[in-house]
Amino acid sequence: MDRKQTKINWVVAGLLLGMFVGALDQTIVSTAMPTVITELGGFQHYVWVFSAYMIATVVATPIFGKLSDIYGRKLFFQLGLVLFLIGSVLCGIAGSMTELIIYRAIQGIGGGALMPIAFAVIFDIFPPEKRGKMNGLFGAVFGLSSVFGPALGAYITDYIDWRWVFYINLPIGLVAIALMHFGYREKAAHRKQKIDWAGATTLVVAILSFMFAIELAGSDTYAWGSWQIIGLFVLFVVSFLLFLATERKVSDPIVELKLFKSRLFTASQAIGFLYGIIMIAGATYIPLFIQGVYGESASAAGQTLTPMMLAVVVSSMLGGPLINKMSYRSIMLISTIILAVAMMLLGTMTVDTPRWTVTLYMVLVGLGIGVNFVVLNISVLHGLPGQYKGAAISLITFFRTVGSALGVTVLGVLQKVDYKSSIESVFPDPAMAEQFSDPKALLIPQVRSELPPEVVQSATNALAGSISYLFLISILITAVGLVFVIMLGKAKMELPSGAGKENGGMEPGPVGHM
Repeated sequence: MDRKQTKINWVVAGLLLGMFVGALDQTIVSTAMPTVITELGGFQHYVWVFSAYMIATVVATPIFGKLSDIYGRKLFFQLGLVLFLIGSVLCGIAGSMTELIIYRAIQGIGGGALMPIAFAVIFDIFPPEKRGKMNGLFGAVFGLSSVFGPALGAYITDYIDWRWVFYINLPIGLVAIALMHFGYREKAAHRKQKIDWAGATTLVVAILSFMFAIELAGSDTYAWGSWQIIGLFVLFVVSFLLFLATERKVSDPIVELKLFKSRLFTASQAIGFLYGIIMIAGATYIPLFIQGVYGESASAAGQTLTPMMLAVVVSSMLGGPLINKMSYRSIMLISTIILAVAMMLLGTMTVDTPRWTVTLYMVLVGLGIGVNFVVLNISVLHGLPGQYKGAAISLITFFRTVGSALGVTVLGVLQKVDYKSSIESVFPDPAMAEQFSDPKALLIPQVRSELPPEVVQSATNALAGSISYLFLISILITAVGLVFVIMLGKAKMELPSGAGKENGGMEPGPVGHM
């Protein structure tokens, strides 16, 4: 970087805006999706709107990070923003759920460039004693986007048009590109790295084949024992084994397997993976419950999610002081118990559950989840040599995102199966069962009001039961998480005087990447 010509304030503003649109997109879409279904249909593909974005981000993140090392941060941060904005425009003009899923993947590819390059630029332009403060500032961006995203998405959906949930990225993103273009000056020389293309390819094939197998199996087209489904599972196993073999051989792997020799490191990554599943379940299916079961607006769904996100921020802020006094295991044990209670309560939801009660349950979810962003970001670094700290931090984000991508698919399949079974049992007439196989009718107030009350009651009972069911399943996820929490042992962060600054700013801060 050319320090003399770089306008630091412009660069920081550009990075903050770029990361803001990327982080906002993960929460603003959730409250809009039930309304999107009413226009585009395709409820069976509901989870893929979220999965496509996350899978693309998982694969793109390490590749963009290494490309920026080779060819320059500025070029690939701007390229990522351009791809993200192109994907946003395409999402806004999507005419079907299939198109929306494809365009969300384009968005995700661009979004994968934003976080790793932004933090790399911080490392380039700030000395060690200032990086902690800047990491805190950038962490606050994720907190703000998480808090305002659901409410903003709901407002836009109810009072403007759901397509503007995507179009809103354009002015913010264009300003970020301009600020980086005119403010950042970097030198041409960068450290050469090899990109693990084989690892990236085998990883995405493994994830996609597993998700498609789970999504398609048991449908009217493909039975569990069909050669197509068996073939997808075989492809998953083969590609995953190839991925592991590749990561053992390449000099600069996407996943540094040698780090998993540490029990503390492995347990931290596993907990991050499981927490990714739980958080995406709440953010994805509570809006569907509020709009489909209660028949309320997207704004009402946003009002339920926003307190959860506020609780995430509060919990993450409490994690900072706690981590100086308690072991990682003690803090995460409290977190896991809170989450288990929240999942049990969400599993009791019915059509008669008051909405304020659901909001209270979601606050508990936020309190349980938030602290993990601080604790796990520190615990994965415990005892690691300095050269592995960047890889360790990137991997915790990687596994949270993979957990969210796989979790939303697996839980989505369980929810759909339970919903379909319930609909077929309450509506023996095949024509009536077919009408409600997609709960679209429950999401359109005009259609809903024209249906007989007893029909609406039966359909909403089925939808409520299917969503409660997936939260009951999530209790098992917290139980598995408890096992890994115990594996954290008695390790505790021990900071000598001034260690926060000597660490390059790795002291506990606010919210990390969600």
